[in-house]
Amino acid sequence: MSETQIEVPVETFPIHKEKDPSAQTSKLPPHRIVLILIGLALVASAALFMRWDWLPQYGGLILQGLWRTIWILVVTVVLGFLLAVPLGLAQASGPAFLAIPARAFCTVIRGTPLLVQLWLLYYGLGSLFPQYPWIRGSELWPYLRQAWPYAVLALTLSYAGYEGEVMRGAFAGVPKGQLESARAFGMPRFTIFRRIWLPQAIHRALPTLAGEAVLQLKSTPLVATITVVDLYSVASRVRQDTFLTYEPLLLLAAGYLVITGIIVMLFRRVERMIPSKLG
Repeated sequence: MSETQIEVPVETFPIHKEKDPSAQTSKLPPHRIVLILIGLALVASAALFMRWDWLPQYGGLILQGLWRTIWILVVTVVLGFLLAVPLGLAQASGPAFLAIPARAFCTVIRGTPLLVQLWLLYYGLGSLFPQYPWIRGSELWPYLRQAWPYAVLALTLSYAGYEGEVMRGAFAGVPKGQLESARAFGMPRFTIFRRIWLPQAIHRALPTLAGEAVLQLKSTPLVATITVVDLYSVASRVRQDTFLTYEPLLLLAAGYLVITGIIVMLFRRVERMIPSKLG
């Protein structure tokens, strides 16, 4: 009995070729193109139909306010994160005498407005310190008389309160089996924390840390209420001197938008770098 062979055309089963990933990433998505065009149109209309003759007069003050906003943001985020790590660790695995105060601190900070905290520190401690001669005679008095230390302290405590809760969840999310395996191999506790627990917790918390850093940037205009000259304070002064409303506010919004973009790009780059180090 002869076997019959059936020939199937090759076109019946088309071969799907893999697309080149570089070709996919080289083209911008349509929605981004639309957003870029809208942004260019807004910039062109603002440059053509609005007054910008005040920029040379206030250029130096704007740069000073921009620099102060950036360094307040960087300092408070770094100090707040350094304080958030022990706060999160105490809540995740610390004894009760450490976990309860840490939990209470995060609850108070997250449950009260930042403006109230800022005013309590500036108008509370700021009016209390001059009553003590030994403080007025110390080397710290020239700094305690200024407003920026209270602004840095308030923003640092606020960031630490929110990030302490984030780090608590990040520490709790690290698989317990990895920590137990490290203990079984005889690794010291600090080595386990430094090489296993902390890196993985930071990697898990990075997306939230980026969002909190952006929120911290948006909180910096509150320091203008205690006479700290930041970017928002400069825009308000320009508005009062020139009676212009839209131009300084648009410039202020553009400055915050650029800083936000830089923050997002930096955190995304860190997210791409950390997994390779963990592996």
